[in-house]
Amino acid sequence: MTIESREHSGNGNGRGRHEPGSFAWPDGDLTRMPDWVYTSDEIYRREVERIFEGPTWNYVALEAEIPNPGDFVRSSVAETQVIVTRGTDGGIHVVQNRCSHRGAEFCRTPRGHAKTLVCPYHQWTYDLTGKLIGVPFRRGLKGQGGYPQDFKPENHGLPALNVTTRGGAIFASFAKDMPSIEDYLGTEMLEVYDTVFSGRKLRIHGYYRNSIPGNWKLYHENLKDPYHATLLHVYLVTFGLMRAGANASMMVDPSGRHGAMGATRGSAPVSADAAKQMGRAFIDSLKLSDERILDFVPEFREPWTVTMQTFWPNLIIQRELNTLGVRQIVPRGPHAFDLYWTMFGYEDDDDEMTRHRLRQANLMGPAGFLGIEDSEAIEYVQDGLRRTRDGVAVTELGGREEGTAKHLITEAAIRSMYRHWREVIGV
Repeated sequence: MTIESREHSGNGNGRGRHEPGSFAWPDGDLTRMPDWVYTSDEIYRREVERIFEGPTWNYVALEAEIPNPGDFVRSSVAETQVIVTRGTDGGIHVVQNRCSHRGAEFCRTPRGHAKTLVCPYHQWTYDLTGKLIGVPFRRGLKGQGGYPQDFKPENHGLPALNVTTRGGAIFASFAKDMPSIEDYLGTEMLEVYDTVFSGRKLRIHGYYRNSIPGNWKLYHENLKDPYHATLLHVYLVTFGLMRAGANASMMVDPSGRHGAMGATRGSAPVSADAAKQMGRAFIDSLKLSDERILDFVPEFREPWTVTMQTFWPNLIIQRELNTLGVRQIVPRGPHAFDLYWTMFGYEDDDDEMTRHRLRQANLMGPAGFLGIEDSEAIEYVQDGLRRTRDGVAVTELGGREEGTAKHLITEAAIRSMYRHWREVIGV
């Protein structure tokens, strides 16, 4: 099948990608990925409309960020700014950050506390649910001006999104008829999710934020691509957090959109053969000055010492040893996305565990011991995709199989994701 395209050049920074006509997938084979999947403005517009603004649950915040009535955080669903509030009744609301009067994106602070939401331009005032409750000069002044008699404030509230929560995380959707979060994730993915979001109250430890010059889907691929883990990440393999041949699984839900990588670190010394397989990533001469960062305190029933869950379309849930966090993907066109990291623990952690989680938080983030290489690798990929004409990438590792694999030498999860993506986008 093909989809019609109004343009074929991505943006002005790349070479032209196609002759006039339509997009066509190479022979329908998911082991071949055409460059326009990552570079086309038309494809990106369809993704915003059909994925982020379609029937999906988008992560927007953690309940621990808005514990009290009046608390709010600014968030995003794709490029649409939203405000997540805790109402006076304790309920959670997600409304668009766009004044109904002149369209001003009026909430400019990342988080705070307020009794009402006020646009500074003309002082239109909303309650915490988005209801319009104040319009200056609505009746005019001294008999002059004002709004017509049939102007109804109830017709001009902030557009609200559908909201659901589970285990302390908040999700929103533009679609009104959505399945439950449990049905959306499925049984196997829900089990991984509930390991971290078990209902224990969360304690926020801090935030990171960075921008990556690559297509937003490449970050999903990166977490569904265990192939690179023992070849790219020096820290990961040198200090034994993951090694080739480890007990591991790359899990995929039946739809293909969600995934979870689980692995158990090894304790045996690295053999010469294993070191050779891990190539340049393994550097035996490196030593840690503080080995406490590698300590693992068992606290969950599942066997893995690391899980990275990809929650379609905009969330990564991380658990590496005892560090916990989420990463929110905010796309900025086909060639860039922002990544918002929130690190947390649990309210019932003692002081020692809190210090331990904070110490291990250095593994994560834009300059983290484990995260720094991914951003650069994604930039390399995007540069290659946007500067060549009609290229095709290869995702053939593990053959043509899709779905869950009980090993990490596979790209089956990536193929599964694009099976779903093609159906949604109409390719």
